[in-house]
Amino acid sequence: MAGSSLFALIDDIATLLDDVSAMTKIATKKTAGVLGDDLALNAQQVSGIKADRELPVVWAVAKGSLVNKAILVPAALAISALETWLHGRGINIPLITPLLMLGGAFLCYEGVEKLAHKFLHGKGEDEQEHAERVRAVQDEQVDMVAFEQQRIRGAVRTDFILSAEIIVISLGTLAGRTFLEQLLTLVTIALIMTVGVYGLVGGIVKLDDAGLALNRDEREGGWPRFKRALGRGILHSAPYLMKFLSIAGTAAMFLVGGGILVHGIGALHHFIEPYAQGALGGLLSMLFNAGVGIVAGALIVAVTVLIGRLRGKRHAA
Repeated sequence: MAGSSLFALIDDIATLLDDVSAMTKIATKKTAGVLGDDLALNAQQVSGIKADRELPVVWAVAKGSLVNKAILVPAALAISALETWLHGRGINIPLITPLLMLGGAFLCYEGVEKLAHKFLHGKGEDEQEHAERVRAVQDEQVDMVAFEQQRIRGAVRTDFILSAEIIVISLGTLAGRTFLEQLLTLVTIALIMTVGVYGLVGGIVKLDDAGLALNRDEREGGWPRFKRALGRGILHSAPYLMKFLSIAGTAAMFLVGGGILVHGIGALHHFIEPYAQGALGGLLSMLFNAGVGIVAGALIVAVTVLIGRLRGKRHAA
């Protein structure tokens, strides 16, 4: 009896882990847009830091990100439990869906903001900002410790928003699951996202150092020549990698954010559903989601700009 009970327990644990693995894969796909943006944004946050301080800064932000997720995961589970408790008493007040819609809307807003910054700010402004950062790093009178702490705090605040989106979107895929499944899935996603994002950020910010190290091998022979060619290739491709991450992250924000809004708004979902069949239908559905995301983001940006101007006029008055 004891042996059969042990085997049954092991089978239950294996089934649970298999379910958690499957749900983690689904949730990871849903949060791909936030992950891409998180990766590009955090890699950019380290710009302007001295080379020997880049990895310590990345590590400090990663620890802050773990603290953020340690706060957000219990909060999300508490909200989900409250919704279930209210539903069990006949009070059908959706709590997760509005949060999910807010997360999707914020993704769309952030994407349009990035596009607006790209097209409304000239290249000269970005170059000037970069030059000012370089001068600040070289100026011995600048307190680099305070500068680092400021960048770390800003990166951790941004991470809190992006982590909240990841957790809420992931929780939206876990509707109807048990508390234990939700807990294990969210913890797994939080750890994977943190290790994956900041591990890649650490690698990206050190690409130029790796390229320089490879390019400095002045020995003769085929292997040193290959190392120098590889180093030059890394140095040449690193800026393009950052641009690709930024573009891919922005596109994914519209796809994911727009998809959340489409699924949350019944009229939009029912409109596109008949056309979303087959490979062509899947492409059409993606384009529709992206279009909805762009329109929604543009409307939110317009509203925020209008509110900002009205407040400015009131302060002036």
